[in-house]
Amino acid sequence: MARQFFVGDIIETKKKHPCGNSEWEVTRVGADMKMKCLKCGRIVMLDREAFEKRVKRIIKQKEQ
Repeated sequence: MARQFFVGDIIETKKKHPCGNSEWEVTRVGADMKMKCLKCGRIVMLDREAFEKRVKRIIKQKEQ
């Protein structure tokens, strides 16, 4: 079963961002996913398939 993501979720990625952080906040959900680095504020937009491959775990899930 596929994981569900909501706006406001905090996730951990498999690889670290160049700033050294691996925690991100989900800011958009849909066919394309947008996430914001919690350390430097960089925003990255990926298609859903690439996003789901990069997610290691959900740290804090915001239920909706």
